[in-house]
Amino acid sequence: MMSQSLISDMLLPVWVSVKLAGITTLCLLLFATPVAYWLAKPSRGNIVGRIKILLMGVIAMPLVLPPTVIGFYLLLLLSPNFGIGKWLAQYNISAFTFTFEGLVIGSIIYSLPFYVQPVYAQFLRIPASVMDVAHLLEPSRFRRFIRVALPQARIGIILGSLISFAHTIGEFGVVLMIGGSISGETKVVSIAIYEQVEALNYEAAHMMSAVLIIMGMVMVALIAGVSRLNQRP
Repeated sequence: MMSQSLISDMLLPVWVSVKLAGITTLCLLLFATPVAYWLAKPSRGNIVGRIKILLMGVIAMPLVLPPTVIGFYLLLLLSPNFGIGKWLAQYNISAFTFTFEGLVIGSIIYSLPFYVQPVYAQFLRIPASVMDVAHLLEPSRFRRFIRVALPQARIGIILGSLISFAHTIGEFGVVLMIGGSISGETKVVSIAIYEQVEALNYEAAHMMSAVLIIMGMVMVALIAGVSRLNQRP
């Protein structure tokens, strides 16, 4: 039988992963939803249209780049000797490398396309006639976004949230590069499994993997259910 301390050591990385996925998804809901809405709105000029195409390309980069590449440049950007980390150090603010906050930043960037794309697609599905009527009845852009656009895109928002949450749970390369493996702080379940395999502790690796498999099956079932709702006329 496995000792209670070993079970606790196994459950702690699971909790860190769930907390990271929850905070990342919440941040994407608050900040990436307006971005997806703006990208889906018709462009009035060529310059704005080109900026949107460029931004969509940047957002999609995590889909084509290896996680270690993204993690490496984020590590440089957030470290106290380069980029944002160096600027923060000038104001005596701790760098985000090897901290949970750094993991959140990296997860947001790495999960961004998995959230933006389904939400963007759902905003595109809103009939132009609906937005035209909303423009006549509600002069405030913010209120149109809250009262009309968000309810119309709710299926895409739910779908994007589920996909982002599931994707963050299984992150490895990005979080390893930025956060390392600090127990209770940055050691997520994927890193814990890797370490158990390296230590030839296959029983613990099996149990943690089983937790991920069960969570993955639940998330896949939820995503499939929401996708079916989205396919209804």
